[in-house]
Amino acid sequence: MPKVVLIPGDGIGPEITKSVKRVFEAAEIDIEWIECQAGLTAHEDLSTPLPEETIEAIEQHRIALKGPLTTPVGSGFRSVNVALRQKFDLYSNIRPARSLPHIDTPFRDVDLVIFRENTQGLYIGEERWVDQEEHAESIAVVTRKASERILRAAFRYARENNRKKVTVVHKANILKLTSGLFLEIGEEVSGEFPDIQFDDKIVDNMAMQMVMNPHQFDLIVTTNLFGDILSDLASGLVGGLGVTGAANIGDDAAMFEAVHGSAPDIAGQNKANPIALLFSGLMMLEYLDYNDTADQIRNAIYKALENPENRTPDLGGAGTTDSFTDRIIRNL
Repeated sequence: MPKVVLIPGDGIGPEITKSVKRVFEAAEIDIEWIECQAGLTAHEDLSTPLPEETIEAIEQHRIALKGPLTTPVGSGFRSVNVALRQKFDLYSNIRPARSLPHIDTPFRDVDLVIFRENTQGLYIGEERWVDQEEHAESIAVVTRKASERILRAAFRYARENNRKKVTVVHKANILKLTSGLFLEIGEEVSGEFPDIQFDDKIVDNMAMQMVMNPHQFDLIVTTNLFGDILSDLASGLVGGLGVTGAANIGDDAAMFEAVHGSAPDIAGQNKANPIALLFSGLMMLEYLDYNDTADQIRNAIYKALENPENRTPDLGGAGTTDSFTDRIIRNL
């Protein structure tokens, strides 16, 4: 029986975590949950947003499922998500964006995956004051080692999941050393996968192309900050962050998470949509080789979306977190 560290998180986190546990129990999945704290709640209760007990639990069990965490904007403690990705070298951030049945969005039949390098680039927050409150600098780090492993992970995933094309996204026309290195390595790695079509896009053009014709893309791989932005854009194509899952995977550890906010304004009101954390949980099940069970739960979620009365308010429905979960369980 796998043991999984479960971090409910802040705001609506405990409610959607409860939903996932109920669905997994109904699907008769043998998982032992090791519940731990992180985020604002942990900071308030334990004076640290990332308790040592949580780190030790992930070190021991090497897999975690995490609800949304609150990160202060502009001041306060740094992102726990970033800290965990760096601590456990979870270098592949994987964000599928697939159209859902019965959810009305500007595009239909979108089916793409974004691979984001998770440990380097501007996003790691290497910053300093040159002149206090007058001149600040950030450092973007790109190395051959980190670039090669995320690019190979993306191409391997494409081959193993019948993806026909990999698009490398960069800004090599301006950032000739950092982004240029990433593109150069992408071109090199593509030669190891002659069965996969390769192309590249400059990031600003990529953003435009994604909202004009997302169907031209299959698998996208890019650096940390560009991936952070484009993966949210991709979620917007299929209904928002509330309906897309996410995985952070390294060579010997993995963390699956809902990437939407903690929504404190609706916390405790039984209004939260659990789909993002459920889909993240399904990615975790596939990581654990529970593929058939993941498909069964996914189909139960799709069927629950048929009736608008089942959906939560963010999806235009009149359902609650509990009633939507109930419907999924009945569909199982």
